[in-house]
Amino acid sequence: MHLARRAAWSAVLCGLPSAFAQVPPPTQPATPSEEVIVAAPEPRYVAPTQRDRIGRVWAPVYINGQGPLRLVLDTGASSSAVTTEAAKRLGLSLANARTVLLRGVTGAKETMMVDVDKIEIGDLIVEPARLIVIDDAFGGAEGVLAGRGLGDRRILIEFRKDHIDIRRSKNQRAPAGFTVLPVKLIRGHVPTVEVAVGRVRAKAIIDTGAQQTTGNLALRDALLKQRRLEEKEASIIGVTGDVQEGPTSGVPPIMLDTVAVRNVHITFVDLHIFQHWKLTREPALMIGMDVLGVLDTMILDYRRRELQISLVRGGS
Repeated sequence: MHLARRAAWSAVLCGLPSAFAQVPPPTQPATPSEEVIVAAPEPRYVAPTQRDRIGRVWAPVYINGQGPLRLVLDTGASSSAVTTEAAKRLGLSLANARTVLLRGVTGAKETMMVDVDKIEIGDLIVEPARLIVIDDAFGGAEGVLAGRGLGDRRILIEFRKDHIDIRRSKNQRAPAGFTVLPVKLIRGHVPTVEVAVGRVRAKAIIDTGAQQTTGNLALRDALLKQRRLEEKEASIIGVTGDVQEGPTSGVPPIMLDTVAVRNVHITFVDLHIFQHWKLTREPALMIGMDVLGVLDTMILDYRRRELQISLVRGGS
Protein backbone atom coordinates (compact mmCIF):
# COMPACT_ATOMS: atom_id res chain seq x y z
CA MET A 1 0.00 0.00 0.00
CA HIS A 2 1.46 3.36 -1.00
CA LEU A 3 0.30 6.56 0.59
CA ALA A 4 -1.17 8.83 -2.08
CA ARG A 5 -1.90 12.50 -2.57
CA ARG A 6 -4.32 14.78 -4.35
CA ALA A 7 -3.89 18.37 -5.36
CA ALA A 8 -5.85 21.49 -6.23
CA TRP A 9 -5.38 24.60 -8.37
CA SER A 10 -5.95 27.89 -6.60
CA ALA A 11 -7.61 25.98 -3.77
CA VAL A 12 -9.95 24.05 -6.07
CA LEU A 13 -9.63 20.62 -4.49
CA CYS A 14 -9.59 17.96 -7.18
CA GLY A 15 -7.78 14.73 -7.99
CA LEU A 16 -4.97 14.59 -10.52
CA PRO A 17 -3.71 11.17 -11.73
CA SER A 18 -0.14 12.33 -12.18
CA ALA A 19 3.04 10.31 -11.68
CA PHE A 20 5.93 11.50 -9.55
CA ALA A 21 9.48 11.56 -10.85
CA GLN A 22 12.30 10.57 -8.56
CA VAL A 23 14.89 13.31 -8.06
CA PRO A 24 18.17 12.22 -9.72
CA PRO A 25 21.46 12.56 -7.83
CA PRO A 26 23.71 15.53 -8.65
CA THR A 27 26.05 14.94 -11.56
CA GLN A 28 28.98 16.17 -9.51
CA PRO A 29 29.44 15.75 -5.76
CA ALA A 30 29.21 18.99 -3.84
CA THR A 31 29.36 20.00 -0.22
CA PRO A 32 26.00 21.40 0.86
CA SER A 33 26.28 25.04 1.89
CA GLU A 34 23.09 25.03 3.95
CA GLU A 35 20.09 22.91 4.84
CA VAL A 36 16.46 23.24 3.86
CA ILE A 37 13.49 21.12 4.87
CA VAL A 38 10.48 19.97 2.90
CA ALA A 39 8.18 18.30 5.38
CA ALA A 40 5.43 16.85 3.20
CA PRO A 41 5.81 13.09 2.58
CA GLU A 42 5.58 12.94 -1.20
CA PRO A 43 4.51 9.62 -2.74
CA ARG A 44 5.56 8.26 -6.08
CA TYR A 45 2.03 8.37 -7.47
CA VAL A 46 -1.08 10.50 -6.99
CA ALA A 47 -4.50 8.89 -6.58
CA PRO A 48 -7.89 9.95 -5.22
CA THR A 49 -8.37 9.70 -1.49
CA GLN A 50 -11.27 7.87 0.09
CA ARG A 51 -13.02 11.11 0.99
CA ASP A 52 -14.55 13.60 -1.41
CA ARG A 53 -12.98 17.03 -1.81
CA ILE A 54 -9.86 16.20 0.16
CA GLY A 55 -6.58 17.35 -1.34
CA ARG A 56 -3.62 19.61 -1.00
CA VAL A 57 -4.17 23.33 -1.31
CA TRP A 58 -2.62 25.03 -4.31
CA ALA A 59 -1.89 28.74 -4.02
CA PRO A 60 -1.37 31.10 -7.00
CA VAL A 61 2.15 32.53 -6.76
CA TYR A 62 4.03 34.99 -9.01
CA ILE A 63 7.81 34.68 -9.38
CA ASN A 64 9.73 37.56 -10.95
CA GLY A 65 6.37 38.91 -12.10
CA GLN A 66 5.51 35.73 -14.01
CA GLY A 67 2.63 33.43 -13.21
CA PRO A 68 0.58 32.55 -11.46
CA LEU A 69 2.35 29.29 -10.69
CA ARG A 70 0.53 26.50 -8.89
CA LEU A 71 2.43 25.96 -5.66
CA VAL A 72 1.33 23.58 -2.93
CA LEU A 73 0.83 25.45 0.35
CA ASP A 74 2.99 23.44 2.76
CA THR A 75 3.01 24.67 6.35
CA GLY A 76 5.64 22.04 7.18
CA ALA A 77 8.24 23.24 4.67
CA SER A 78 11.13 25.55 5.50
CA SER A 79 11.90 26.70 1.96
CA SER A 80 9.75 27.27 -1.11
CA ALA A 81 10.54 25.24 -4.21
CA VAL A 82 9.81 25.00 -7.92
CA THR A 83 10.12 22.11 -10.31
CA THR A 84 12.92 22.00 -12.87
CA GLU A 85 10.38 22.51 -15.65
CA ALA A 86 8.90 25.58 -13.93
CA ALA A 87 12.39 26.99 -13.37
CA LYS A 88 13.14 26.67 -17.08
CA ARG A 89 9.88 28.42 -18.03
CA LEU A 90 10.77 31.24 -15.65
CA GLY A 91 14.16 31.57 -17.29
CA LEU A 92 16.03 30.82 -14.06
CA SER A 93 19.65 29.94 -14.69
CA LEU A 94 20.77 26.73 -13.00
CA ALA A 95 24.34 26.98 -14.27
CA ASN A 96 25.65 28.71 -11.16
CA ALA A 97 23.11 27.31 -8.68
CA ARG A 98 24.62 26.25 -5.39
CA THR A 99 23.99 22.89 -3.76
CA VAL A 100 21.96 22.52 -0.57
CA LEU A 101 20.78 19.59 1.49
CA LEU A 102 17.09 18.92 0.93
CA ARG A 103 15.68 17.21 4.02
CA GLY A 104 12.40 15.43 3.30
CA VAL A 105 10.16 13.32 5.48
CA THR A 106 11.87 10.05 4.63
CA GLY A 107 15.43 11.15 3.98
CA ALA A 108 17.83 13.80 2.74
CA LYS A 109 19.68 14.51 -0.51
CA GLU A 110 21.53 17.27 -2.30
CA THR A 111 19.71 19.57 -4.71
CA MET A 112 20.04 23.05 -6.22
CA MET A 113 19.00 26.46 -4.91
CA VAL A 114 18.58 29.59 -7.04
CA ASP A 115 18.08 33.29 -6.31
CA VAL A 116 15.03 35.14 -7.66
CA ASP A 117 14.18 38.82 -7.62
CA LYS A 118 10.68 38.60 -6.21
CA ILE A 119 7.96 36.21 -4.99
CA GLU A 120 4.36 37.48 -4.70
CA ILE A 121 1.56 35.73 -2.81
CA GLY A 122 -1.48 37.95 -2.43
CA ASP A 123 -0.28 41.12 -0.72
CA LEU A 124 2.95 39.43 0.41
CA ILE A 125 6.05 40.36 -1.56
CA VAL A 126 9.40 38.74 -0.78
CA GLU A 127 12.40 40.34 -2.48
CA PRO A 128 14.94 39.01 -3.05
CA ALA A 129 14.17 35.35 -2.39
CA ARG A 130 15.61 31.87 -2.83
CA LEU A 131 14.03 28.72 -4.25
CA ILE A 132 15.15 25.13 -4.24
CA VAL A 133 14.77 23.32 -7.56
CA ILE A 134 13.76 19.67 -7.83
CA ASP A 135 12.24 17.38 -10.42
CA ASP A 136 8.46 17.12 -10.80
CA ALA A 137 7.55 15.57 -7.47
CA PHE A 138 4.38 17.48 -6.65
CA GLY A 139 1.67 15.65 -8.54
CA GLY A 140 0.92 18.29 -11.15
CA ALA A 141 1.76 21.30 -9.02
CA GLU A 142 4.73 23.44 -9.96
CA GLY A 143 6.38 23.60 -6.57
CA VAL A 144 5.89 24.28 -2.87
CA LEU A 145 5.02 27.48 -1.01
CA ALA A 146 6.65 27.13 2.39
CA GLY A 147 5.15 28.23 5.67
CA ARG A 148 8.46 29.81 6.55
CA GLY A 149 8.29 33.52 5.77
CA LEU A 150 4.61 33.80 6.67
CA GLY A 151 5.38 35.00 10.17
CA ASP A 152 2.86 37.87 10.14
CA ARG A 153 0.32 36.23 7.79
CA ARG A 154 -3.17 34.87 8.22
CA ILE A 155 -4.07 31.88 6.05
CA LEU A 156 -7.80 31.30 5.56
CA ILE A 157 -8.92 28.05 3.90
CA GLU A 158 -12.62 27.45 3.31
CA PHE A 159 -12.69 23.85 2.13
CA ARG A 160 -16.34 23.67 1.10
CA LYS A 161 -16.04 26.90 -0.91
CA ASP A 162 -12.71 25.94 -2.49
CA HIS A 163 -11.27 29.25 -1.33
CA ILE A 164 -7.90 30.26 0.04
CA ASP A 165 -6.83 33.70 1.22
CA ILE A 166 -3.34 34.67 2.40
CA ARG A 167 -2.87 38.17 3.72
CA ARG A 168 -1.26 40.14 6.51
CA SER A 169 -2.78 39.34 9.88
CA LYS A 170 -4.73 42.15 11.52
CA ASN A 171 -4.64 40.31 14.84
CA GLN A 172 -8.35 39.60 14.64
CA ARG A 173 -9.99 37.12 16.96
CA ALA A 174 -11.60 33.94 15.71
CA PRO A 175 -15.13 34.29 14.29
CA ALA A 176 -18.06 33.24 16.45
CA GLY A 177 -18.45 29.49 16.69
CA PHE A 178 -14.80 28.71 15.95
CA THR A 179 -12.58 26.57 18.15
CA VAL A 180 -9.18 28.11 18.90
CA LEU A 181 -6.02 26.10 19.54
CA PRO A 182 -2.76 27.77 20.64
CA VAL A 183 0.07 27.20 18.16
CA LYS A 184 3.74 26.68 18.91
CA LEU A 185 6.27 26.93 16.09
CA ILE A 186 9.09 24.43 15.62
CA ARG A 187 12.18 26.15 14.24
CA GLY A 188 10.11 29.33 14.16
CA HIS A 189 7.78 28.26 11.33
CA VAL A 190 6.35 24.72 11.66
CA PRO A 191 2.96 24.97 13.46
CA THR A 192 2.17 22.47 16.21
CA VAL A 193 -0.85 22.08 18.49
CA GLU A 194 -1.76 19.84 21.40
CA VAL A 195 -4.32 17.15 20.51
CA ALA A 196 -5.64 13.86 21.86
CA VAL A 197 -5.91 10.60 19.94
CA GLY A 198 -8.50 8.84 22.03
CA ARG A 199 -7.09 9.22 25.55
CA VAL A 200 -3.49 9.73 24.39
CA ARG A 201 -2.19 13.28 24.46
CA ALA A 202 0.09 14.10 21.55
CA LYS A 203 1.91 16.93 19.82
CA ALA A 204 0.50 17.47 16.32
CA ILE A 205 2.21 19.19 13.39
CA ILE A 206 -0.26 20.94 11.07
CA ASP A 207 0.96 19.84 7.65
CA THR A 208 -1.09 21.18 4.74
CA GLY A 209 1.39 19.59 2.35
CA ALA A 210 0.52 16.04 3.41
CA GLN A 211 -2.50 14.03 2.36
CA GLN A 212 -2.15 11.23 4.90
CA THR A 213 -1.77 11.66 8.66
CA THR A 214 1.31 9.93 10.08
CA GLY A 215 2.29 9.19 13.66
CA ASN A 216 5.51 8.22 15.40
CA LEU A 217 6.09 4.89 17.11
CA ALA A 218 5.70 6.44 20.56
CA LEU A 219 2.10 7.29 19.64
CA ARG A 220 1.51 3.74 18.39
CA ASP A 221 2.93 2.25 21.61
CA ALA A 222 0.70 4.50 23.73
CA LEU A 223 -2.40 3.52 21.73
CA LEU A 224 -1.56 -0.20 21.92
CA LYS A 225 -1.61 0.02 25.72
CA GLN A 226 -5.27 1.02 25.49
CA ARG A 227 -6.64 -0.94 22.54
CA ARG A 228 -5.87 -3.40 19.77
CA LEU A 229 -5.03 -1.89 16.40
CA GLU A 230 -6.07 -3.53 13.12
CA GLU A 231 -2.91 -2.88 11.15
CA LYS A 232 -1.81 -3.20 7.53
CA GLU A 233 1.62 -2.45 6.12
CA ALA A 234 2.13 0.79 4.19
CA SER A 235 5.01 2.62 2.54
CA ILE A 236 5.83 6.31 2.48
CA ILE A 237 7.96 7.39 -0.49
CA GLY A 238 9.54 10.78 0.08
CA VAL A 239 10.42 13.58 -2.29
CA THR A 240 14.05 12.45 -1.94
CA GLY A 241 13.12 8.97 -3.24
CA ASP A 242 13.73 7.29 0.12
CA VAL A 243 11.15 4.82 1.38
CA GLN A 244 10.03 4.18 4.96
CA GLU A 245 7.55 1.45 5.85
CA GLY A 246 5.23 1.02 8.80
CA PRO A 247 1.79 -0.20 9.90
CA THR A 248 -1.36 1.81 9.20
CA SER A 249 -4.49 1.49 11.32
CA GLY A 250 -7.77 3.09 12.22
CA VAL A 251 -7.50 5.07 15.45
CA PRO A 252 -9.84 6.63 18.01
CA PRO A 253 -11.16 10.14 17.23
CA ILE A 254 -8.56 12.88 17.04
CA MET A 255 -9.64 15.68 19.36
CA LEU A 256 -8.67 19.19 18.33
CA ASP A 257 -9.82 20.76 21.58
CA THR A 258 -13.60 20.19 21.38
CA VAL A 259 -13.62 19.22 17.69
CA ALA A 260 -13.61 15.47 17.10
CA VAL A 261 -12.47 14.02 13.78
CA ARG A 262 -13.48 10.38 13.44
CA ASN A 263 -12.72 7.48 11.10
CA VAL A 264 -9.08 8.49 10.78
CA HIS A 265 -6.28 6.13 9.74
CA ILE A 266 -2.71 6.81 10.84
CA THR A 267 0.47 5.29 9.43
CA PHE A 268 3.01 4.78 12.19
CA VAL A 269 6.70 5.23 11.44
CA ASP A 270 9.52 7.18 13.01
CA LEU A 271 9.97 9.30 9.93
CA HIS A 272 13.31 10.91 9.22
CA ILE A 273 11.69 14.29 9.84
CA PHE A 274 10.40 13.20 13.29
CA GLN A 275 13.99 12.36 14.19
CA HIS A 276 15.22 15.70 12.84
CA TRP A 277 12.65 17.56 14.95
CA LYS A 278 13.42 15.35 17.99
CA LEU A 279 9.86 14.06 18.15
CA THR A 280 10.47 10.33 18.60
CA ARG A 281 10.23 9.90 22.37
CA GLU A 282 6.84 11.49 23.01
CA PRO A 283 3.59 10.74 21.11
CA ALA A 284 3.52 12.94 18.01
CA LEU A 285 1.81 13.03 14.63
CA MET A 286 1.71 15.03 11.43
CA ILE A 287 -1.90 15.94 10.64
CA GLY A 288 -2.48 15.90 6.90
CA MET A 289 -5.31 16.90 4.62
CA ASP A 290 -7.29 13.72 5.34
CA VAL A 291 -8.05 15.27 8.75
CA LEU A 292 -7.83 18.98 7.96
CA GLY A 293 -10.08 18.61 4.92
CA VAL A 294 -12.92 17.34 7.09
CA LEU A 295 -13.15 20.84 8.55
CA ASP A 296 -15.36 23.52 7.04
CA THR A 297 -12.89 26.36 7.63
CA MET A 298 -9.33 26.55 8.92
CA ILE A 299 -7.51 29.75 9.80
CA LEU A 300 -3.82 29.64 10.64
CA ASP A 301 -2.85 33.00 12.10
CA TYR A 302 0.91 33.14 12.51
CA ARG A 303 0.84 36.52 14.21
CA ARG A 304 -1.65 35.42 16.87
CA ARG A 305 -0.10 31.94 17.08
CA GLU A 306 -3.55 30.41 16.70
CA LEU A 307 -5.27 27.67 14.74
CA GLN A 308 -8.93 28.66 14.36
CA ILE A 309 -11.22 25.91 13.06
CA SER A 310 -14.88 25.21 12.47
CA LEU A 311 -16.46 21.85 11.67
CA VAL A 312 -19.03 21.19 8.99
CA ARG A 313 -22.51 21.34 10.43
CA GLY A 314 -23.89 17.90 11.07
CA GLY A 315 -20.67 16.58 12.65
CA SER A 316 -17.39 15.14 11.36
